[in-house]
Amino acid sequence: MKFGVVVFPGSNCDHDAYHVVSKHIGQPVDFIWHKETDLSGYDAILIPGGFSYGDYLRAGALASFSPVMNAVKEFAAAGGFVFGICNGFQILCETGLLPGALMRNENLHFVCKHVNIRTETSNTPFTRQLDHGLVLSLPIAHAEGNYVCDQATLELLETGDRIVFRYCDEDGRLTDESNPNGAFSNIAGICNEGRNVLGMMPHPERACEDLLGSTDGRAIFLSLARSIEAVEVAA
Repeated sequence: MKFGVVVFPGSNCDHDAYHVVSKHIGQPVDFIWHKETDLSGYDAILIPGGFSYGDYLRAGALASFSPVMNAVKEFAAAGGFVFGICNGFQILCETGLLPGALMRNENLHFVCKHVNIRTETSNTPFTRQLDHGLVLSLPIAHAEGNYVCDQATLELLETGDRIVFRYCDEDGRLTDESNPNGAFSNIAGICNEGRNVLGMMPHPERACEDLLGSTDGRAIFLSLARSIEAVEVAA
């Protein structure tokens, strides 16, 4: 299997993602410059956090027009796995690969801290090794993580089992106090209808080593690796 990490001008979590895949998951991984258009040979594409193009227009908006994103759309349409983290989640929404939008945090401040998220479904390639209801401790670092969508989309996400993570307290309860950015329905991560595209605001790649305060993020990457293996075996 082979992973690719997309790099935009302003990406700052690309090396974190690369490190986790190469050192903790033990799989080949390449950096993919945003002008590339050939994603053949990859099994999963990671769109990392950061400030693509400085977020000068709107977080993720300029990056959505990069040549690589047309290739990512085609890759996802063919069933390839795409994982967007923080700014990557924003980019996936801007490109239409995921519904909704990420708005300014409710308190209008940049928020950087560890939060708790509850696993809402284990029925995705990214959560197959996580139990439903499992609470993870992961860091966030964003100014525009307030997920919003219209009521019809929210109902579609809920009925389609496409809300993957929600902000919660340490006991798994959904409270206003545990929602760090005001996101609709405490949403921290969603997937597409085909379940091969995931976007989430918290940073699992920053929670894979004890030294960083949590290893809870490792299971998400391991789940993805096992899903790729399952596809390879089936083929």
